[in-house]
Amino acid sequence: MTSSPSKLRSMTFLVVAEVAAISLWFVSSATLPGMMAEVAMSPGQQAALSSAVQLGFVVGAFVSAFLGIADRFDPRRVLALCACIAAIANLGLAVVSPASPVAVLLRLVTGIMLAGVYPVGMKIAAGWGLKDRGLLVAILVGALTFGSSLPHLATLMGGADWRVAVYSTSIAAFTGSVFVMGTGLGPHHARAPVFSARSITLAWTDKRIRRAYGGYLGHMWELYAMWAWLPVAAAASFAVTLDVEAANRLASLTAFLSIALGALACIWAGRSADRIGKANVAMIAMAGSFVAGLATAASFGGPWWLTVILFIVWGITIVPDSAQFSALVADAAPPQLAGSLLTFQTALGFLLTFVTVQLTPVLAEQVGWQATLTVLAVGPALGIIAMWPLRERSGAMQ
Repeated sequence: MTSSPSKLRSMTFLVVAEVAAISLWFVSSATLPGMMAEVAMSPGQQAALSSAVQLGFVVGAFVSAFLGIADRFDPRRVLALCACIAAIANLGLAVVSPASPVAVLLRLVTGIMLAGVYPVGMKIAAGWGLKDRGLLVAILVGALTFGSSLPHLATLMGGADWRVAVYSTSIAAFTGSVFVMGTGLGPHHARAPVFSARSITLAWTDKRIRRAYGGYLGHMWELYAMWAWLPVAAAASFAVTLDVEAANRLASLTAFLSIALGALACIWAGRSADRIGKANVAMIAMAGSFVAGLATAASFGGPWWLTVILFIVWGITIVPDSAQFSALVADAAPPQLAGSLLTFQTALGFLLTFVTVQLTPVLAEQVGWQATLTVLAVGPALGIIAMWPLRERSGAMQ
């Protein structure tokens, strides 16, 4: 990435802010075993606590997209304010019962506010480049991915006290809200003076945007369900050959490594996308994710070391396509409407993840984790079908 000092500084501040703020996302999933050791929770309560962030994000993203918030207001101020409110809501988990409706409400509010962090950050990143946009957005998604892994690391460091993860991620999000204010707006940033419904209709009428949305939905079918339930699924697999405590700790470590190493894959994907095409890279990643998901399902209950490796491979391949869907939308969209279209894209994707995150434990209870992981792997195969007409040859979109 060739950068002016202001571009480098802005992207650095933005990456730090996104890593810090998005660390709030999987707090409930990472701390769930500790919560359950303290308070009895039904499968429905567990699913509600884990999926409330997704539902909140969908609500916040739809509202933001239809009001054009990311395009009408200074995105840095939007991100900073949303990160602060999300941190406060997350902090509330430490003082209420994890099994209470209030805990679910707090996670819902956290998700609503994170809709002002993730897509708004992509809007800022996309404004800093055209030729290297694939890499810029990939760096941001890599930051989001690494941030998503931090609750698992915090849980490991906190030991038996799950509240350590709650405190540390809230402090991180507050810090992120300060850092984002050091970010500048790039030369390709554009602001819409008023809301326009055209930004939403383009999601269907522009075939490039429509197909990028389709690929994104296939990608999202598996991503957050896998991330949210990876510790539980991995622990169930490891418990076949290990004692419960060792299985749980190994599952937390596996979840951290699987998600964190996916962040590095995003950088590779971004560099490659600007050379061989964003759609091509997205389809390569989806093909890898499909194969890795099926292999992980096949290894379930087998040697723990093999399942660890396959979960990590799945984690590495499951996320690098994410940035390229967003970059394709940003390329095809009018600059002044890019924020709303990116927000609408994520709203649809996370609406789908709300369903998959809710259904995953129910399906696992009915048919087992092995079959459930296989079902998740179907998503990227459908995504490849949706994206196929966008494949690129010699830099020209077909």
